[in-house]
Amino acid sequence: MSRPPEFKTLRATVSTSLTATLGTPRLLRYDHGPHPLEDLPGHVRAASSIRRQGHRLVILQDDVSALAVLDPGTGSTQPILLPAGPDGARVFDDTRGNKKFKMDLEACVVLPDERLVAFGSGSTPQREKIVTIASGKGAMAQQLSGSDFYASLRVHAAAHDTRLNIEGAVVHGERLRLLQRGIGERGGKSWNAILDLSLNRFVGWLDGRNPLPPVRRVLEVDLGAVAGVSLGFTDAAVTADGRVAFLACAEDTRDALNDGPVLGCQFGWLDADDQAAVMTTIVGSDGRPTRLKLEGIETRIDGGSVFDVVADMDRGDEPAQLAELIVRE
Repeated sequence: MSRPPEFKTLRATVSTSLTATLGTPRLLRYDHGPHPLEDLPGHVRAASSIRRQGHRLVILQDDVSALAVLDPGTGSTQPILLPAGPDGARVFDDTRGNKKFKMDLEACVVLPDERLVAFGSGSTPQREKIVTIASGKGAMAQQLSGSDFYASLRVHAAAHDTRLNIEGAVVHGERLRLLQRGIGERGGKSWNAILDLSLNRFVGWLDGRNPLPPVRRVLEVDLGAVAGVSLGFTDAAVTADGRVAFLACAEDTRDALNDGPVLGCQFGWLDADDQAAVMTTIVGSDGRPTRLKLEGIETRIDGGSVFDVVADMDRGDEPAQLAELIVRE
């Protein structure tokens, strides 16, 4: 029998010196335009995470069975198709009546062997998928069921009477860290947490070499609220100094399955030893707090204070956006 995980709680505080400013966003469109036969629109929809894999940026979409690959040097954006859903559909939303079939890919990491691993949110059984793709041009994506994996995570969400909703993931030293996003409903209960697993054991499980790794540590984080709506994790990235840079949005929604208006978005630092977390409101170039739902963040190759972030517009006909986020301390 595995030992119970270690538990720790942390309250994030507002920093008076930290600033986070969005640059001018660019719309994410595919070079080739729409591909009707593949049920693929001409733009990236619902960007939900971003990771650097080699020299390219891979962008997840939570309601499309395709990944988007962006060349930062040229701006070229190409899709990598994932298996289609029922009736050949790759786009899933309320207007089509097929939203329940989407994989809801919300988080991804790049392993030490350069494989990208994307995780469904786990908020429904259909969303318990894991997708992997090797590095290099022409690599094909592989999809596998993660039902046992998500069942082991769901135990911890159920203990807090909430729905599992994995929205971010990072490789942090020897740990795989999964970010649970709390619900933002006004006056509701919000559980934001970071679930830690052994990275080596997760890779071994992924490759079929060892059993499922247990959650070894749970870090519960109180992120506060904006206008009475709880903030919830949307993504994170690890910087060269060992800190975790994270995004949190206040989205006024009653559960993890429905979108709602975004009242604010924050950037935060979690120190390398999980001893302190500080946050600041993300503003646009005009100095006003952004209402964009920022769902993905990644470090730049130079490891400086500028990040790449992506925004989900929550409209199927509106392209997702990519922008730089400039952080000053």
